[in-house]
Amino acid sequence: MNAMRIRLLFLSIVLGISCIFSQPNNDDYRSYRGKVIDQLTHTPLTYCNILAAGTNIATVTNAEGNFLLKVPIASQHVKLIVSHIGYKSRTIEADELQAQKGIIAMEQATVVLPQINVLTQDANALVALMFEKIPENYPMQEMFMTAFYRESIRKGRSYVSLSEAVVEIQKQSYNNYRQDYARLIKARKQTDYTKLDTLVFKLMGGPYNCLFLDVMKYPVFLMTERMFEKYDFTLDNIQWIDDKLIYVVDFKHRPTKEEALYDGKFYIDAASLALKSAVFSLDLTNQTEAIRMFIQKKPFNAKVSPVQADYRMDYVEKDGKWYYAYSRIELGIKVNWKKKLFNSHYFSAIEMAVTDHEISSDDKSIKFSDRLRTHVIIADKAEGFSDPDFWGPHNVIEPDKPIEAAIRKIGRKAL
Repeated sequence: MNAMRIRLLFLSIVLGISCIFSQPNNDDYRSYRGKVIDQLTHTPLTYCNILAAGTNIATVTNAEGNFLLKVPIASQHVKLIVSHIGYKSRTIEADELQAQKGIIAMEQATVVLPQINVLTQDANALVALMFEKIPENYPMQEMFMTAFYRESIRKGRSYVSLSEAVVEIQKQSYNNYRQDYARLIKARKQTDYTKLDTLVFKLMGGPYNCLFLDVMKYPVFLMTERMFEKYDFTLDNIQWIDDKLIYVVDFKHRPTKEEALYDGKFYIDAASLALKSAVFSLDLTNQTEAIRMFIQKKPFNAKVSPVQADYRMDYVEKDGKWYYAYSRIELGIKVNWKKKLFNSHYFSAIEMAVTDHEISSDDKSIKFSDRLRTHVIIADKAEGFSDPDFWGPHNVIEPDKPIEAAIRKIGRKAL
């Protein structure tokens, strides 16, 4: 599994959305648009989970709090369940969005601290039990998931590459070491090579970068077997998330020159001791190890240094089990060219949201020939950017304004 840590997010370096209710635009589904904000400050809330009640159909809000959820037309009286860290969950009739101009205001949750017991005083014990209870808290049967994947690359402030895809995932049981598999259903990608100078910045792995962030499925990526020797754990806070009491456990790595380690937070459900979310960053002080983890190739006349590596992983609970729901990676790379006055800075954001899931069956199995390779690089294919209905009934993550502008620009060039 050490190879998994190194392989994750491998890089190959070689030479306002309208937030209003939407009427049906297809005979098979109805679309609901909205924007989630803080009730008092009106600040947009990012990474909110939006779920169609009674189904597994879901999406997340983007950086501006916007979302778009497509629900089969056969579904009657659709209710949306909206949840976010530190806020009371809300259930709203989807048809009421029009009257509210698409705005969903969330109320911050007031936490009444429970009596502190021996367990909560011992953060090490909390983390140990979190991993021990994986068989109780996560699916022990194979799942079949549909997800939306997006990766973008910026050079400075300009987007130079954008990839989007709908994928199907064969998610293995959490009681074995078998690897998850993905299949590409529909994709579009465009790269502006004129802005890349003599360097081609490629992201390898595609959806697997996000899948391997599943800390409960691949714990060795983040924590080693000697995690209590390498990390200090402390109980940082107690919060309400999705109407559940959550322990926030802070972890910091101990000084080491041997490897690059992480600092971050675990959000642990107090009732089940399941991991709800993990937010963490790689300490880039050890540049030698960081470069080994991320950079596969580089030009001989360039010094390439990682400057940012931030990660997020979210699970959702249903019927007593916690399911992989969303993950995001933000990476920054600095390229210092010899005999050039200025450096180049590249920033990449990679995210994937599960939009539906069910128990796997023989007819849902992904054939070996259809599986994406773990080192896949999604090929350029710009035709879909000029088609506003390219995704059809598939749920996607609404693009942020800069990405929306990039999509329009690509679409105009494709015409």
